[in-house]
Amino acid sequence: MKCEEGESNDARITYAQEWPAYNKAQCREKPLFMYLLSVLCNNIEQPSYKFGRPTLSLSDMVFSSVFKVYTMYSGRRFTGDMQIAEEKGYVDKIPHFNSVFNYLKKPEMTDVLLNLIHLSSLPLASVERDFAIDATGFSTCNYVRWFDHKFGKKVDTKIWLKLHVMCGVKTNIVTSAIVTDSKDGDSPFLKYMVKETAEKFNINEVSADKAYSSRENVTEIDKYGATPYIPFRSNATGKSRGSVVWRRMFNYFQWKQKEFMEHYHKRSNVETTMHMIKAKFGSNLKSKTRTAQTNELLAKVLCHNICVVIQEMHELGINSSS
Repeated sequence: MKCEEGESNDARITYAQEWPAYNKAQCREKPLFMYLLSVLCNNIEQPSYKFGRPTLSLSDMVFSSVFKVYTMYSGRRFTGDMQIAEEKGYVDKIPHFNSVFNYLKKPEMTDVLLNLIHLSSLPLASVERDFAIDATGFSTCNYVRWFDHKFGKKVDTKIWLKLHVMCGVKTNIVTSAIVTDSKDGDSPFLKYMVKETAEKFNINEVSADKAYSSRENVTEIDKYGATPYIPFRSNATGKSRGSVVWRRMFNYFQWKQKEFMEHYHKRSNVETTMHMIKAKFGSNLKSKTRTAQTNELLAKVLCHNICVVIQEMHELGINSSS
C-alpha cells in the first residue's frame, strides 16, 4: 500500500480479537467464576477442631472473601450473591458479612490464597512457555503524616503496597505473586517467582526490566533452562564473575540488540496483566489492616486468574479440570 505524503511507512501492529469467543466468555463469566472458585476451594483442608466455639468452614470463608472481591460490592449488598452460591451448593452456609471481613484479617489466609493462585494457573501449563516479571503499586485507605519543614505545613500521603507478579505473556495468567511494602525492591523476589513457576511450567524465556538486572538473577533463570531477556544497565560490563550466562547474554545484548529487544518487549504483557487486574477489580484496597490488605490484593490476583482461565476455555478450548 502506497503511503500518502506525511504518513508513516511503519504500519501499526494490531491483533485480531476472537469476538464470538470473547462475547460468550463475558456473558457466562459470573456463573463459571462461581463454579471454578468452588472447585479450587474444595482443595482447602479444614483445620482440625480443638475446643471452644466451632469455627466457620475455611473453604466457605475463602470462597466468600474472593467472591466478594470479584463482585466489588459492599458486604451487605454482597449477601444476595451468596444466597445464589448457597442455592448452587457452592457453600454450606452463608456467613455474616462481618465474618468475611474478619477472615480477611487472618494471617493463615495468605498462604491459602497464594496456593490457590498457583493452582488456578495450572490449566494453562500446556500453553505458556514465555514469561515476564514486574511489580506495581496498589493504594490503601491508610495515610502517613509528617511535617514538611521546607514548606512549613503538614503533609498526608497514602500508604500503598507493592504487588510482584510473574505471568505468561500469551494469556496473562499469573503464575506467582508476592505482596510487599512499597519501599521493597523488585530484584530480590525474582528468584522465588521463577522457582515457583518452574515447578509446573516449562520456561523458555523470562523477560524483565533493568530493575532485575543482576548476575544472580540471570543465573537463576538459566538454571531452569530458560533464557533471560533483561537489558543491561549503562555501567554493566561483560565480566562474568562466576556467571557464564551473564557474559553470554551481555554479548548478545551488545551485538544483536535488535533481536534481543524483540524478545525483551514481551515484557509489555506483564504491564497488560497489571492493567487488567486494576481495571476490573480496582487499584485501591478497602481493608484497614495490613494483613487484610495483603489478602484482599491476593484475592484480586486470584479473581484475575479465574477470569483468564474462563476466557481461554472459550478461545483455546482449555479444559479447566486439567
